[in-house]
Amino acid sequence: MQELSLSAGATTIRAVAHQMDFVTTRCLRTFLLAVVVVSAPIQVTGAQSPESTQPLPPNQATFHQFVGRIQQKAKTLEGTSGVRAGFQKFMSSHQLPAESIPYSDYVVVRLLFEATRDAGYWNLHWAISDQPPNSDRIWEQWKSRTNPSPLVPTATAECDELSALYAFLVERAGVKSVGLFWPAANHTVAVWTVHPIAAPVIRVVVPTSQIFLDENDFFDTKKFNPRHQKTIYEYTRRDVPDSYQIPTPLIDFFLKQVDKYGGASDATLQRLRYLREGVFLKQWTAEYAASEAIARQGTLQAASARDLAAFGNFAQDMRSRPPN
Repeated sequence: MQELSLSAGATTIRAVAHQMDFVTTRCLRTFLLAVVVVSAPIQVTGAQSPESTQPLPPNQATFHQFVGRIQQKAKTLEGTSGVRAGFQKFMSSHQLPAESIPYSDYVVVRLLFEATRDAGYWNLHWAISDQPPNSDRIWEQWKSRTNPSPLVPTATAECDELSALYAFLVERAGVKSVGLFWPAANHTVAVWTVHPIAAPVIRVVVPTSQIFLDENDFFDTKKFNPRHQKTIYEYTRRDVPDSYQIPTPLIDFFLKQVDKYGGASDATLQRLRYLREGVFLKQWTAEYAASEAIARQGTLQAASARDLAAFGNFAQDMRSRPPN
């Protein structure tokens, strides 16, 4: 029988990353481009544009509507055990007093981190793409995803694209001060700059992939020092306008994934991320990943209902009908 190793996916990706010296020059050029991009926002008329007043085609929704539904989902997660535990851990690790930062902001940044990270529950997949540090290509791929499946990626993108997507969605969902950070010349993550009441400014690393990281590194990892970069430019570029049309089956899939997984603990979501990544990388079958999830579910002691449900939902997803 195959032996599951949580670090297998990360090891594979780190090995690829260490072989990426040949793209260093390109990534340095990408960094300079990104500084211009995030510091000089593109003005888009969004909901006021003429096309936004036209009737939508069947099975299409606008980006503006999508963001509104993300905000609604974030509200439903505020009382869940996994989100509350994550927030308490975050506040304690930074020695922040209660109510020094808005809890609702944390819920949004945590939801979108788990959703948009490599092999997160929106099924994004990391691969070298040689694209600029924005999310334009992701949106182009999503535009054709009319029959999404838990078994296959919804889009493939590099670390700078994933980080840009995260920063863009967080800003549009109402939380400010998220930008891009280069911990190495050939790697990009996001950083959330937090301004607590009566406390020093905090830079929170948001690793949208596991490159150079292992299974113990997730939201707010200390593996990268965000002070290494003098300035974190807030990502204010409008990658798509408010009127941008998205297939409603894809939006429905994304929101159902939030319901299934968004309230689980950090540890559970991390384990499921590695299982999902293994399926994407064809390191094991979907049935093997489902069996591992059920086995893990059976070993949990005093686990929350959200964690138990997340493992069960994952197994069900892995055993769903493959897409045509």
